[in-house]
Parts: sequence; C-alpha cells; structure tokens
Amino acid sequence: MKKAPKSFEEGLERLRSVLAAMQEPDTPLAESVKLYAEAAELIRYCNKTLDDAELQIKEIDTRLNNADSAAGETDDGQ
Repeated sequence: MKKAPKSFEEGLERLRSVLAAMQEPDTPLAESVKLYAEAAELIRYCNKTLDDAELQIKEIDTRLNNADSAAGETDDGQ
C-alpha cells in the first residue's frame, strides 16, 4: 500500500478506486497483482478501524449502563 489512509472514509474511497482499476480489462496482470495486495491491506485497515469503533461504542454503552444502574440504586435507597 502506498501510505496508510488518514481515515476510514479515505481508506474506503481508495479501496473503491483500486477495485475499479482491477476491473478494467486493460489493466496488466502485474499491476492487478499490485492492486490486489493494496486492496487486501485496505480491507485489513478498514476492518480494524470498524472493530476499534465497535469496541469504543461498547465501552460507552457499558459506562452508560453502569451509570444508569448506579443512579437507580441511589434512587431506590432514598
């Protein structure tokens, strides 16, 4: 891959352009192999970024649920 994308959206956009180039009938085989390698790295990057975002969301949900539980315990104890 040329350089790591700065964002998920940038990675996804580059992946789309790489896949489009691979589908062109006049793309030489050697270039297709290079594009395939880049696409694989972009897919790995995008999947990792999505996994990280999912983990962050789960952590936020856990904190919110714990805060709600603690607030409920305080209300019941009064």
